[in-house]
Amino acid sequence: MPFAEIGPIAVHFPQRVETNDDLQQQFPHWDLPLIEEKTGIRTRHIAAEHETASDLAVAASEKLFADHAVDRAEIDFVLLCTQTPDYPLPTTACLIQQRLGLRESCGALDFNLGCSGFVYGMAVAEGLIRCGAARKILLLTAETYSKYIDDEDRSLRTIFGDAAAATLVQASDQQGVWAFQFGTDGSGADTLMVADGGAKTGPDVLRPRHRKRWKSRLYMDGPSLLSFTVVAVPKLIEEVLSLAKLDANEVDLYLLHQATRKMLEQLQVRLGLDDDKLPIRLEHCGNTVSSTIPILISDLRQEGRIKTGTNALLIGFGVGWSWAGCAWRETWQPAAPSV
Repeated sequence: MPFAEIGPIAVHFPQRVETNDDLQQQFPHWDLPLIEEKTGIRTRHIAAEHETASDLAVAASEKLFADHAVDRAEIDFVLLCTQTPDYPLPTTACLIQQRLGLRESCGALDFNLGCSGFVYGMAVAEGLIRCGAARKILLLTAETYSKYIDDEDRSLRTIFGDAAAATLVQASDQQGVWAFQFGTDGSGADTLMVADGGAKTGPDVLRPRHRKRWKSRLYMDGPSLLSFTVVAVPKLIEEVLSLAKLDANEVDLYLLHQATRKMLEQLQVRLGLDDDKLPIRLEHCGNTVSSTIPILISDLRQEGRIKTGTNALLIGFGVGWSWAGCAWRETWQPAAPSV
């Protein structure tokens, strides 16, 4: 029975770059140095007016095919994680299948998850491979949260950036991902939400937990999310370590969803880890929601921090409330460059 392997990853950012210096010029009364100290974010990429999650996902996919000699004819399934789909229906993954010219016998599926979405997607991909339904899966994470954010929203505009990542998950004879653990607590749904645009109406429609301070369609209760995270994540890590039969000392890297520097630093303290074990990489792109973990993996691979045999935990957490984790051992080896 084959195992799932995290193969090559390609990342795509929108062309427009927005820096804290740009925001300081636009809003001189904002304390950008203090905000940057807390968030760890200096630069974000912002989708153009008519640029959507599918546009970013297609660009990332084409880069994956070109840079890593991936044959699009061999893709068996498209999994798209997004909370900013092109339409309520049809499924955006179906549009991507057509745009990429993938064969008609290819499966295509959207799933609406945010910060835990990459790990959930890996679990679905592993299931498809383990049961023999697919051998090469295009796992896409793509978000354009900027479309939900008002220009004057200081709390959200300084955090979220748009991006997409295309990950090839492929069958392997080596076990690459295992010990999946999940968690859900819908009582926290009102702490990070977009309340409009869906079918739900009436007096019992879900509303933000506290008064909205800005006009953004997206609402976030940062303190409640922080409180949830510092409790749920350490417990999740213990569960994954136990199920994976790994000692904490055997884990080389803890690859967590890149929310904000403040949140990750609090988790570092709780877990007794430093930047070498729990890297923080937000400065260049901000919180890209479901794409933060594949972007982090891609960056660390390029830096030589992730090599064959590296043991890591993949930990996602956030909107929903939803959290998910798994163990991952690097088994993929990039092809040697042609001479």
